[in-house]
Amino acid sequence: MNTFLYQPPWGLRNGLVMTLYAALRTSQRWQVLTLEPEPQYNEKVLRGADRVPLFAKIAIPDHPKGTIVGTYGITGNLDNQWFLSILGRKAVAQGYAVVLFDWRAHGKTAELSPTLTSDGLYEGKDFVHLAAEAKAIGCPAPFWFTGYSLGGQLALWAMKAAQTLPAWGSELAIDPTEIGGGAVICPSLDSNRSLPYLEKDQIGKYVEQAITKQLKILAWQSYQYHPEAFDRTAIERVHSIRSFDHELVIGRLGFASVEEYYDASSALPLLPHLSKPTLILYAADDPLFEPSIVSDLEAIAAQNQSINLVLTQHGGHVGYLSSTACQRQVADCDPWWAWNRILEWITAQSR
Repeated sequence: MNTFLYQPPWGLRNGLVMTLYAALRTSQRWQVLTLEPEPQYNEKVLRGADRVPLFAKIAIPDHPKGTIVGTYGITGNLDNQWFLSILGRKAVAQGYAVVLFDWRAHGKTAELSPTLTSDGLYEGKDFVHLAAEAKAIGCPAPFWFTGYSLGGQLALWAMKAAQTLPAWGSELAIDPTEIGGGAVICPSLDSNRSLPYLEKDQIGKYVEQAITKQLKILAWQSYQYHPEAFDRTAIERVHSIRSFDHELVIGRLGFASVEEYYDASSALPLLPHLSKPTLILYAADDPLFEPSIVSDLEAIAAQNQSINLVLTQHGGHVGYLSSTACQRQVADCDPWWAWNRILEWITAQSR
């Protein structure tokens, strides 16, 4: 069986249509399409890099065979990220412990700390810290890191952090061999190319503005929790993704420009150096990313045997809804093609 065969429903063969359908329609009915029940989660405040508090939900089934640590994309929180909730349900049902967390400046983590995002520069180490803390409360190795969209970029940075653990995290009670690898869906790879593409595209500019609106909501929430740590006039000046990073992020991280920050945090340059098993699901028709990235991604994957790149013609941005014919061909019981492939892959790597 070709486990990576993918076909969308006939009406969703356009990347933008798939993306919008998943975000606007499927988000309202995902529970009807998901057979697995909601796990019994325990809520914990764990510590990330530099002891930044991170809010997490943890579920541990009987006799777990490993642990999956995951988060979501550029905006949202654990209460509304339905796509991540699907992973939690399916992973626990298949015998994995899961650690799902609000990353920096998101959800309940934003209530706990005024620390802002760094698009992977510190979040990568957060993943490893979370694995170590989860291990201490009963989550077993191997640990697998996952995310989608910008969360996929964070998970790729986590892979780099895992490989260099002896150099920076010798105090952590976890060994690099206990981190199995990572699997990501439609990861952000090169912001300095994709953001201008989105800003100039006739429809993409509206998507960019919708994301900006959500980023301002996150910023105002952080201001509400920690007014002493934020300049409200800077938040008021935010009018784009780029200006959000200019006004609120780069100064705290020590970058002179947004472009310099994006160069430093983009995940594409990391890929040639990853040595742990890494699965990347990427759609050629993703409307949020610059199309030329696809050829670069293919070239890098061809030279690195640790990377399993699954490049599909269709899928949109974190859509990947499968047709009923596709579900029959790959023996899926639901349309969540991407999570099904990731869980299959993790299971195969663990044998």
